[in-house]
Formats: sequence, C-alpha cells, structure tokens
Amino acid sequence: MTDFQSLGLSNGLVTAVSENGYDTPTPIQQKAIPLILEGRDLMGLAQTGTGKTAAFGLPLIDRLQAEKKKAVPKGTRALILAPTRELVNQIAKNLISFLKHTPLRVSSVVGGVSINGQIKRLSKGTDILVATPGRLLDLVDREAIDLRTASYLVLDEADQMLDLGFIHALRRIAGLVADKRQTLLFSATMPKQINELAQSYLRNPERVEVAPAGKTADKVTQSVHFMDKNSKGDFLVDQLRDKPDGLSLVFCRTKHGAERLMRKLSHSGISAGSIHGNKSQNQRDRAIKELREGTINVLVATDVAARGIDIPGVSHVYNFELPEVAEAYVHRIGRTARAGAEGEAIALCAPEEIGLFRQIEKLIGIEITVAGGEIPPMSAASGRAKRGGSNNRNGSGKPASKKPFRKQSSSGANDNASESRRPPRRRRQNTRRDAA
Repeated sequence: MTDFQSLGLSNGLVTAVSENGYDTPTPIQQKAIPLILEGRDLMGLAQTGTGKTAAFGLPLIDRLQAEKKKAVPKGTRALILAPTRELVNQIAKNLISFLKHTPLRVSSVVGGVSINGQIKRLSKGTDILVATPGRLLDLVDREAIDLRTASYLVLDEADQMLDLGFIHALRRIAGLVADKRQTLLFSATMPKQINELAQSYLRNPERVEVAPAGKTADKVTQSVHFMDKNSKGDFLVDQLRDKPDGLSLVFCRTKHGAERLMRKLSHSGISAGSIHGNKSQNQRDRAIKELREGTINVLVATDVAARGIDIPGVSHVYNFELPEVAEAYVHRIGRTARAGAEGEAIALCAPEEIGLFRQIEKLIGIEITVAGGEIPPMSAASGRAKRGGSNNRNGSGKPASKKPFRKQSSSGANDNASESRRPPRRRRQNTRRDAA
C-alpha cells in the first residue's frame, strides 16, 4: 500500500489528507487504518512522531461520517484521551485540518483554563472530544458531559498517562463510556500496566507495532559532554551563542530548574522562553508559538513538552539534565529531525548522572558519541536509579506517592498545571488533578 486511497478511506477524506500535503502513509498508518475501519479494537505500539494521530484520526472520522448521526447535547460520539495540554491541542488541531469537507465538530478540554467556557461549549454536544483525564473528570462530576454517548474511545500515549499517575482516572473513564464501543490504545512503550489495561478494556485487539521502544530517529546525531553540574549553565550559553539562527529545545527535570535556566539564558542575551507546570495555558501556548515563529530561539522545558511539541524547525535538543526514566530521553530527542529533517541531540552529563546515562545507552542500544570531557566512574548513588516506564519515580528523584494521583501535591516533576475539583475560591493548595 503506497497511498491513502488504497487504505480504504473515503474520497472526501483522501482529498483532505492530500490538501494537508500528505501522500504516502507512514508504517503505523498503513497497519492501523484498515483494521480500525473494520471496527477492530487495536493496540498500537509506536514512538511519538510516527503519525499516530492520523493513524487513528482518519479512520475515526471516516466511521463517524458513515454513521450520519448528530451529537446530542452534553454528549460526544468519540472520546480521545491524552496526557498533556500540548498533546491534546496538537491532536485537536490535526483532526480539525482533516474535517474541512465534513460537518463533524472537534472540541478539546484541558486544565489551566476556565472550565465555564468548556461547560458552555460541551452543552451543544460534539462529535469528537479530545481531553486530558483530570479535566474530563472535573466536567463529568459537574454533569457537563455524558460519556455514555461515546462509542469510540482512544487512549493516546497511554504509557505517559500511567507515568503521570492517571491509572485510576483511566479506569473510571473507561467505565463511563458506552459498553458497546471500539477502543484504540496507542503507546510508545508497553509496560505491564499497559497490558493489563488493554486486557481489561479492549476486546480481542489487533496488535500493530512499528519503531520499537528505544529506537531513536535515524537522522538525529547524538553526543554527550561530561562535566561538573555547576559548569552546565555556562557551557550551554556558549553552545547556544554559536547557533544564533537555530531553534533549540532544552530539557530540565523540574519546573523550578527550567525557570532558573531560562532566566540565566535571557540574562546572557539569548532569546529564550520556558514551558512547565507553573505556567498558565496561555503562557505555554504563547511560548510554543514564539518558538515556532522564531520570535525566540530557545525553549526550556520539562518533560510535559516531550510528547506535545511538533515544530519541524527544531534543529537541536539539549538534555541539560538527564531524565530519571530512560524512555523519556527518546521522546525528548524526538522533538528534532521531524518531517524528514536532520537534527542534533546533545546531552550534558554530570558525574552523579552517569548511571542514568548508562541506562539510556542500554535502552537505545548504541554508544552515544563522547564529544567532550572524560567519562566519570559510576558511583553507587548514580547506579541505583531504575530504568523503565514504571511509576516508582517522579522528576524530583523522590519515590512517587502511592496515593491516588488526585491527592498528590504540586511538588515533583508531574509539572503540568492542574485544576482542583474544589471551586477556586475554596482551593487551599495546587492539587495535581490534571497533567494537561
């Protein structure tokens, strides 16, 4: 199969796809679209940036069109869940671009913005609702949305939703959606909990797999510089000054660290912005827009952005701090070398991070080129970090709480702004209901 027409999509949708500049489907689209059109439940294993949104979005639109139904007030015909605000907005934007020749409507709901406007929009009903789990449950609790009308359920980036503590929310939401439904689950990795989730809520699913976990983009050049932790800031400033025309993403572990680094870069004369959980949704959207338009050249981010930013012009990704979970490295550097372009990923590794570095090399199956410094010996402390997508760590390096996610405080690296279930006037602390 070499074109979208041969996958079984309707002529009108193929036209819309062509108008968006797409002619040849990606491997995940080739495998998933025919199965979804047949009405099969599906479990897709694919890295970010492989075209998953179109893989589930195009056949979903086709099936909704063929049904020739209308959304009922406070209802949705299809529900798509994603872990972060940025990813929700990206999915909704992509779907809207495919709906030019249809009467279908797409709505999105995320935390960090007024819930009243979302309640008003949902009162009219929508064909496709893209949402983060926390804000969706807030709306359910306020009786603003009836999920029993949804006959399609899509879980995108399911492993990250589990990493962010959404397992209880996902189970509750799955129980609210119509029993007779088509369920699609997409994940970059397949930890044990994902398999358990699939077995519980998917019916005889087909499994499709492309770009196995740990595989990095072919056109990303990777290198590492070993240095003392206190030397990283000045080194990064020098690196960015040498690339005044490029667009760069810099990843930190915590929101406070990201903000401090952004201020240092700005004071050094580098046009930089930041995106993390202490930023409002409008601030985050504005920072991404400024990077996309070249108003700023550098965006300092926490892992909230690793799977939610799609900017083809990003030429460099800097891991200022190595992630606690090795798989996050793959998602971070996947923000460059997009749409066939080339990119460069540069890691800054302090002696206490050598254990994390070794775990990354083990995951991706290659030795990263040493571009500077000498490899320090791995200390006992640095070797204790565990690799994988489990929930045993948060971004601060501290053990994650075993309590339900909605009761966690705002500390740690689940650094996406959230909306408490209490009315704003009574809220006394910034609870972590939503990673959106």
